[in-house]
Amino acid sequence: MSKQTLSFQAEVAQLLHLVTHSLYSNPEIFVRELVSNASDACDKLRFEALNNAALFENAPNLEVRVTFDKDAKTLTITDNGIGMSAQEAIDHLGTIAKSGTKDFMGKLSGDQKQDAQLIGQFGVGFYSGFIVADKITVESRRAGLQASEGVRWVSGGSGDFEVETIDRSARGTSVILHLRGDAEEYLNAWKLKQVIGKYSDHISLPILMEKEEWKESEKEGEPGAMVKTGEWETVNKASALWTRPKKEVTDEQYADFYKAISHDFEAPLTWAHNRVEGNTEYTQLLYIPAKAPFDLWNRDKKAGVKLYVKRVFIMDDAEALLPSYLRFVKGVIDSADLPLNVSRELLQESRDVRAIREGSTKRVLSMLEDLAKHDRHDAPAEGTDGVTDVVDADDKAKEGKYSKFYAEFGAVLKEGLGEDFGNRERLAKLLRFASTTSDTVSVGFADYKARMKEGQDAIYYITADNLAAAKNSPQLEVFKKKGIEVLLMTDRVDEWALNYLQDFDGTPLQSVAKGAVDLGKLQDEAEKKAAEEAAEAFKPVLAKLKEALKDKAEDVRVTSRLVDSPACLVVQDDGMSTQLARMLKQAGQKAPESKPVLEVNPEHALVKKLDGSVHFHDLAHILFDQALLAEGGLPDDPAAYVKRVNALLA
Repeated sequence: MSKQTLSFQAEVAQLLHLVTHSLYSNPEIFVRELVSNASDACDKLRFEALNNAALFENAPNLEVRVTFDKDAKTLTITDNGIGMSAQEAIDHLGTIAKSGTKDFMGKLSGDQKQDAQLIGQFGVGFYSGFIVADKITVESRRAGLQASEGVRWVSGGSGDFEVETIDRSARGTSVILHLRGDAEEYLNAWKLKQVIGKYSDHISLPILMEKEEWKESEKEGEPGAMVKTGEWETVNKASALWTRPKKEVTDEQYADFYKAISHDFEAPLTWAHNRVEGNTEYTQLLYIPAKAPFDLWNRDKKAGVKLYVKRVFIMDDAEALLPSYLRFVKGVIDSADLPLNVSRELLQESRDVRAIREGSTKRVLSMLEDLAKHDRHDAPAEGTDGVTDVVDADDKAKEGKYSKFYAEFGAVLKEGLGEDFGNRERLAKLLRFASTTSDTVSVGFADYKARMKEGQDAIYYITADNLAAAKNSPQLEVFKKKGIEVLLMTDRVDEWALNYLQDFDGTPLQSVAKGAVDLGKLQDEAEKKAAEEAAEAFKPVLAKLKEALKDKAEDVRVTSRLVDSPACLVVQDDGMSTQLARMLKQAGQKAPESKPVLEVNPEHALVKKLDGSVHFHDLAHILFDQALLAEGGLPDDPAAYVKRVNALLA
């Protein structure tokens, strides 16, 4: 075929505009696209050669070679894959792939950002070369054709392209990019190796580049230069670790891979390597770190796992593949179904991504359940349907690791109660707290239930700013007296998270700082009668207290929850705790205006002094402010509080 000039399919001009203006925000992506195409061409040859081994000709070893010429300003990516005939070059490089043309054009909206999301679905990554090149030459010969049946395709990326027959002895394809002046950084071996390492390190074929060495100038005073040696070296690992059978990967290799992708110097606590098959096919290699990163709580920090599609790197921090409360998880997810050019926007909408997200979330929870089982001797971890080829870290090595995990990431895990309704029960089983019987954060809801006293019908808890404040809270006094365990919750997220968990395994959760204390069957009739009588006898004093504290307290009432303290503050069952209100204000957010309830102990000497005291007003305010101090708050007017106390002391 003599040289002829053909016009691009009408849609390609519009496509090229989209590619160069909106599809690729990072120009180095063109290396990924062209290397990926080269790898695909080799995969196609391998497949066709299953029935026709002669297609390998005299070169059975499949590979990709990357070369550059600084003088000519060209970068060439060559594969020895299936190659193209002249007609295939016209069909594949001059039109949008296959029968997708009409569908593609039907979906175009004129919105560049939205249109860009569609491009990767139609096999047109080749055109990304025009981001850096003002001309592209493609030379190719299809495997099985004669050397004289090669083809050369040339275009400047405008309205047409030239095609002609050439002699080409080697099968496969060479894509020659004639780089623009602003893209000459790619005429550098170090730069190319860096980009290949970033995007194509796990292409299963070897990617070869010619070795260079430093040569001194023969002329005195002139600088030396890097010169090619004629030897070739593999610049990628040529084997995706997550695609290898588990028997071929050692624990050390798993740990080294984690360190490479996470930039963590410490080995992970555990990992899971799974191949998921079904309507959506993907491979997971997920790690639980041993230490929390310093920016775990930075909301501007992107988090997520690395996304690959068919072993080709797509993006770091693919946050759509795991929920926010699992943002500490590191690893790789390699999808067989997503398009190579999938965008972050498309990840939010894809049905396949939703399936990956659900499966990956369940896998991480299973990993944590497994750690908890070895750490706490809990029930066996739940299984995950549709998962095969699983490998976990050695069971023996997991002992004691859940406590380490929870110390680093427990507060983040609690966010899942509000974010992940479907897995709320599984998450609740993984939570751990200190309690009035254990200062260590090791008590789960199941542990608590197993120790509940006969007749106890609620799981009691208290939230506070720190462990000391929780342990010494006046609200705990009657529970300590009766030997009833109370969970001590001291993470800032606890108050918010517990709003989404009303019960555990059918047993309601009850804050000891909300509502009137009701111990039900745990309080005998004599105690109830004594409390009622005290309340009746104390009515006149209560009325005076309500009047004195009307600007501070919603109500004042007698309580049976106090033993040693004169008073405490509580809120109504449906009210916001004073601790959460303080946290919101400290964060600069508006908290609903509400007054706490002051509960007083009629048996305490200070409370008894109220009746008939000439200092009633001052004592009333001191009682309120001391109750506020006991739970970690501060009086509205600290100076007035000090003045009242000093006056009484004098």
